[in-house]
Amino acid sequence: MSSLPRRPPRALAVVLAAQLSATAAWAQQPSPPATASPPPSGSPAPAQAAPAEDAPALSPEEMEELQRALDADASQKARPSGDTSPASPTATNDSGVTPLKLPNAISGGTNFLNLSFILDMALAAFSSKEPLQGGAHDPTKNGFNLQQLELSIGSVVDPYFRFDSNIVFSQFGVEIEEAYVTTLDLPANLQVRAGQFLTRFGRINATHPHAWDFVDQPFVMSRYFGAEGNRGLGVEGSWLTPLPWYVEVIGSATDAAGEATARSFFGASAERVLSPLDFQLTGALKQFFPLSDDLSLLWGLSAATGPNPTGYRNHTSIYGTDVYLKFRPITTQSSQQLVLQAEVLYRRRQVPGDMLSDWGGYAQTVWRFSNRWATGVRYEFGTAAKTQEGRVANDPLDPEWISDRQRITASLTYWPTEFSRLRLQAATDRVGWRESPDYSAFLALEVVTGAHGAHAF
Repeated sequence: MSSLPRRPPRALAVVLAAQLSATAAWAQQPSPPATASPPPSGSPAPAQAAPAEDAPALSPEEMEELQRALDADASQKARPSGDTSPASPTATNDSGVTPLKLPNAISGGTNFLNLSFILDMALAAFSSKEPLQGGAHDPTKNGFNLQQLELSIGSVVDPYFRFDSNIVFSQFGVEIEEAYVTTLDLPANLQVRAGQFLTRFGRINATHPHAWDFVDQPFVMSRYFGAEGNRGLGVEGSWLTPLPWYVEVIGSATDAAGEATARSFFGASAERVLSPLDFQLTGALKQFFPLSDDLSLLWGLSAATGPNPTGYRNHTSIYGTDVYLKFRPITTQSSQQLVLQAEVLYRRRQVPGDMLSDWGGYAQTVWRFSNRWATGVRYEFGTAAKTQEGRVANDPLDPEWISDRQRITASLTYWPTEFSRLRLQAATDRVGWRESPDYSAFLALEVVTGAHGAHAF
């Protein structure tokens, strides 16, 4: 068998350039219809590239230009692609809303920027002239209340980072609630995020109002962490252990200042960071147990410690445990689901000459008895701060909180579609120092537009 003729190097370069050009042109052409039939056997074959022997001779300048083109093509292919992660399943994606596609100058590919607006507002009625609401997104006055307008932005930056932010608009200003980056490609099941974020203490602190089962925030959260929930600038690391069941270990260091975000720590004081001891340190352990195909359990332990402004090196420590039990039939056709959620928190604070302690929590159950309807009940409690001798303390943080408090709430929720929600809620709030309980009633509306990420389990 005779061997193929050997082609000159310049001719090979021409053939390679022609093949690259043909490949690029083919990639830009629209795909043929699925019903297109192959050409008949008698049809002439499509034109092929000219043999290398027929290629004209190239000048040195043309060879240099061709080499630069080949190098540029190789460099383009070596760059990482843009959004390589699969799209997160979301309820709002079912609307057919296409995420905004923006050029990625870093990777040379494209990124998908998910944008959504979430509006929460409520019509409220209170029996007391001074309602005891503590959350920044709670209805706080008779009449109409704009709880928040949230702009949620999220995108994969490159194969190594994801960016997320939540910007909240109120009637009187704009606030960056969260803005952080999360790693996507660390080894050993490790993940890090950095920026401003809600700490993953407990169950409800890391969630936003549109993920709550009730209109307002449990008062134990606003009492311990502040009206906005515990968050701050910092860094967080998490590790998914290789144990046979799901176990995640989380640790973070954040700023300990902020009246609405770190109330039990530096809070509204003007204290500065002078050493690592001036950060708030938070740790959490999350465990998930699939008890059956229809029943699952999430159990967590949390702790946070940081400085408080009552004296030099005085610290506050908060400990908590949370449980989330969910029954959702998937082995049989059913639209019902039943959820039990509870958290208990215990706090110890150093003050001049004493150690104060108090505790509180909530327990709630929500029954979604059809696709569009759900009902729920929540019980909350909180104790007064006490000294080491067991006496009610003169609490510098809550001087009026001198006895126990309990609140019972009931709600009825209706979803016209998956992008809107109406909720009717009523509560009775009994405080020891008041002669009669306070009553409240809300009619809340929430609408969502755009592609919003799925909520955590």
